[in-house]
Amino acid sequence: MKRLINLTPSKPLKLLLGILPFALILVIYLIASDARLAENANDKLLPSFSQMGAAINNLAFEPSKRTGEYLFWQDTFSSLHRLALGIVIAALLGFSIGLLTGAIPTLHSPIAPLLTVISLVPPMALLPVLFIVFGLGELSKVALIVIGVAPFIARDIQRCTQEIPLEQLVKAQTLGASTWQIIVRVLTPQLLPRLINAVRLSLGAGWLFLIAAEAIASTDGLGYRIFLVRRYMSMDVILPYVAWITLLAFLVDWLLAKINLWCFPWHSAGNQR
Repeated sequence: MKRLINLTPSKPLKLLLGILPFALILVIYLIASDARLAENANDKLLPSFSQMGAAINNLAFEPSKRTGEYLFWQDTFSSLHRLALGIVIAALLGFSIGLLTGAIPTLHSPIAPLLTVISLVPPMALLPVLFIVFGLGELSKVALIVIGVAPFIARDIQRCTQEIPLEQLVKAQTLGASTWQIIVRVLTPQLLPRLINAVRLSLGAGWLFLIAAEAIASTDGLGYRIFLVRRYMSMDVILPYVAWITLLAFLVDWLLAKINLWCFPWHSAGNQR
């Protein structure tokens, strides 16, 4: 008798099982939307796909009467620019701090406890402080992403650095390598794929901080548009924007996974063994 824990679905079945939850959600939404619209044609809670398509067509393919911009694409570009800038800065900062504190004990002792405390501070609680210090411009939004993401990356890289076998460091020193040569030529190559994994894991938080900052103080962006139209209960705009953000997040995660596979195939092969 085969146990359920030992049953592995075939590739076609795995694909079908992966699609099934999304199909069920769509069917349930269509049924609920049709039922509400049948009772009230002006219902805004569950708009039909045609209503959502018309709203996004207006934002994506018709220029704004006030600015002349295509608002959907302008919002997308602004949000992705802020997210990319914040994540890149956070990755560089987190990688540097994590590598140095993980590799050098005299840096680990004073900095690691401080890093732990900083990582426990809710970034959203600092948003008013960032607005006061940096103003309502782009800097405060990027700073929120950096503050929210960098400590997580730093602690993850720190842990990964300390997990590298001590034998490698001893062998490098036996061959005459200095501290910086060990950091650059032994540790860094092994930690770069782990950095990409850490960035992938932190993207969800990065999107959260971005949307929150845009909702509070911005003139464009995906988060700004969602919170702007909420006062009109424009679910025909909100739901497609949420779906678009989800798709962008998925594509960014997929791209980072492919970059990790292309640049560091040995790391992926090692994880599969």
